[in-house]
Amino acid sequence: MAAHTSHPVTGRQPVLFVPHGGGPCFFMDWPMTWDAMEAYLRNLRHCLPQTPDAILVVSGHWESAVPTLTAAKAPGLIYDYSGFPPHTYQLRYPAPGSPALAQQTADLLTQAGIPSATDPARGLDHGVFIPLMVAFEEATIPVVELSLQHTLDPALHIRIGQTLAPLRDQNVLILGTGMSYHNLRHFMTADPTTNDAARAFDTWLLHAACLPEAERNQSLTQWQAAPAAKLCHPREEHLLPLMVVAGAAGADQGQRTYADTVNGKALSGFGFGLSPSPTAPMAQPRAVSPA
Repeated sequence: MAAHTSHPVTGRQPVLFVPHGGGPCFFMDWPMTWDAMEAYLRNLRHCLPQTPDAILVVSGHWESAVPTLTAAKAPGLIYDYSGFPPHTYQLRYPAPGSPALAQQTADLLTQAGIPSATDPARGLDHGVFIPLMVAFEEATIPVVELSLQHTLDPALHIRIGQTLAPLRDQNVLILGTGMSYHNLRHFMTADPTTNDAARAFDTWLLHAACLPEAERNQSLTQWQAAPAAKLCHPREEHLLPLMVVAGAAGADQGQRTYADTVNGKALSGFGFGLSPSPTAPMAQPRAVSPA
């Protein structure tokens, strides 16, 4: 039985991997240019077949021993960033949770032989509430967050996504949030060598994400063999949400939905199973000059 059926379902929800920016970047003045990313997030809803009944978010900011789901009826927020203006610690995103969806998701994982848990106390980290404040600002859609498994095994996270794919037919949007480039030390510089490395990895990632399912999953599992992979991701937690999304995509074709350059670093977002409506066009990728 579907966890949520409040909206008429006219199409299967796609799955999306989106950038969440740097800290609370969309809610403060910052010398970097985040405008294209903010516009992309604001336009996300227009590529969906209908308003989701719930959003299941995999963030690069939560790891646990087993995949764990927030199960609070009214999840709080975790301001897991530091050194930002005081008002960014007063941001609010009062979206409801969904203990029913959390339990259903945990049950799917357990039935597939993947140990899981629910956590009724944990709130939503900034990898969830910051992009959702832009993409679904009304905060009326129930949100459940799913953790990464702390070994960061890409094959396991693809399998997790495959296990959760049936939720798409229940009008649940599966959303991965991270960054396709996440080396913070180099991100804050304008070193052209690292800019070239980011472009090389981004080119590889675009090719890998758009391969047929079997080849896509194999390539993503072996992401560390990509050009400049470990330079772009010294630690892969911000890339792993893409693995969950790719697993949930099944045979759906991948496409790049966002292309940008922030501080010289190439960034991308991806969607699978998208059917843009002529009356609600999908956000067009665009490049933005470094700040």
